[in-house]
Amino acid sequence: MTYQAPVRDIMFNIEHLSDWPGVASLAAYSGIETGDIQAALEGFGRFCSDVIAPLSGTGDDTGARFDGENVVMPEPYPQAYAQYAGMGWQSLPHPEEFGGMGLPRAAGAAATEILNAADMSFGLCPLLTDGAVEALLLTGSGAQKKRYLEPMISGRWSGTMNLTEPQAGSDLGRVRCKAEPGADGAYSISGTKIFITYGAHSLTENIVHLVLARTPDAPAGPKGLSLFIVPRFLVQEDGSLGRRNTVQCVSIEHKLGVRASPTAVLQFEGATGFLVGEENRGLEYMFVMMRAARFSVGVQGVAVSERAYQHALRYAQERVQSRPVDGSSKEAVPILQHPDVRRLLLRMRALTEGGRALAMATAGWLDLAQHAEAEQAGEASEMAEFLVPLVKGCCTERSVEVTSMGLQVHGGMGFIEETGVAQFYRDARILPIYEGTTAIQANDLLGRKVLRDGGKTARRFAGMIQSVEADLCKGSAKAQLVADRLGQARGAFEASLAWLLETAPNDPNAAYAGGVPFLMLAGNLASGWQLGRSVLAAESKLEQGEDTAYMTQKIATAVFYAQHILVECGTESARIIDGSNSLFDAGFEI
Repeated sequence: MTYQAPVRDIMFNIEHLSDWPGVASLAAYSGIETGDIQAALEGFGRFCSDVIAPLSGTGDDTGARFDGENVVMPEPYPQAYAQYAGMGWQSLPHPEEFGGMGLPRAAGAAATEILNAADMSFGLCPLLTDGAVEALLLTGSGAQKKRYLEPMISGRWSGTMNLTEPQAGSDLGRVRCKAEPGADGAYSISGTKIFITYGAHSLTENIVHLVLARTPDAPAGPKGLSLFIVPRFLVQEDGSLGRRNTVQCVSIEHKLGVRASPTAVLQFEGATGFLVGEENRGLEYMFVMMRAARFSVGVQGVAVSERAYQHALRYAQERVQSRPVDGSSKEAVPILQHPDVRRLLLRMRALTEGGRALAMATAGWLDLAQHAEAEQAGEASEMAEFLVPLVKGCCTERSVEVTSMGLQVHGGMGFIEETGVAQFYRDARILPIYEGTTAIQANDLLGRKVLRDGGKTARRFAGMIQSVEADLCKGSAKAQLVADRLGQARGAFEASLAWLLETAPNDPNAAYAGGVPFLMLAGNLASGWQLGRSVLAAESKLEQGEDTAYMTQKIATAVFYAQHILVECGTESARIIDGSNSLFDAGFEI
């Protein structure tokens, strides 16, 4: 079944949830209109539907393979990537100064969703390049930007992130990769990195590896890490490619999903590397790329959810089975008419649209954080930092649920590979794991974003939600219903926040035991908040007689979310406040 990019819903979110007036007023986006973004996304959507989506099944069946020397991509991928790069799609969210289209981050997030919904394996290569570009834009020297950014933004070169080592998974303080300084100002990089997405492939002319390594006199632990550019091919002064660097792919992983995305083990053997910024600040710089990547992985969760929903909806419209329970027909009907299939589909749609709404709102905060004046940028940065782990953690966890429900809608046929829905489920399963597991996102949220400032940003978050509740109470009966459920969910959040702030100083184990439930509660509430804002925008449009069918459906989805999903915030709060004792009372043999 074909994929159609949900450009209408994406544009609604950009216009009404991403603080478009504030973003459009930034000097970085001067002159850009929503019509420009819509035209770009419509063209990109057609390209992804026609060219990229057909790769998905082929890539899953064939996978990337390693022949002992090189990674061999599935046959259609090089040609499709050449088209992707040749049409300039990699450049869409990047600065015009380096050859980009200069569109706002919300447009970039939309493009990430569309591409990864079409084929997540293909989409991972541009996603990592986007993260490497962002890291160099914010931390690279002028000479490094001049040398590396234009070829990466054009899609001629790709980028990777090299953190993990065999003995150092999420504990980056144990990284052993060495960087020995040379007389010419370059460094000799030696060590092994694992789980390197698109660490070796044949799609681009060059691969720019960003590598965490330790210099000889560096302090122990994460504070002793530095960041280096280690290109696959060294770059000459005129920008042409020189000799092959001494970094080799020694194997790729055999995976549950995203099989056409090569996950490489890389061996650096005295490879030539170039320091980014200052020594011993590598983890700080890498967090720039990690934040971008974590946000984008959350968007991948929305993407695979959308693909699974479209697939399941079409199947439910076409699959005829069983008479309706209300006796309205004596013949079998499409399963869409059966109540529980409708429940599954509406939950899929509500979770997907809620995730998209949260991601697009966060994109607006991220743009303001980077480009606004100092005071506004500081406030936006605090909120963006608070929301990114919610996008990453919740949208990815929900994608596993949504793709599982999509399989359920198909019944026994969903368990058969030929229908394609099992692939969505398998592909989604990596999303709560890579770029920091859900528990790592929860620890980041609780430790760095809540406890560190005494709950100030979390209370500001709750205050903004309360303001939306007040506006909803002035609207229709449906708007008031959403306000009521939103208020109850906010109450559960505030009670949990107070308990965590009180408990953490004296019993950190009990507080962090509630970390993931708190993340899921906050993410659920944040999505509900944005869907509440959607109701306000949709009711305003209905009063003007605009796009009534779409706006009516938008409100209906928000009501379903409020009645079926927001109510789960109370359960998460109970897990946080009452659940820690049972967690530690249940013993394990060690």
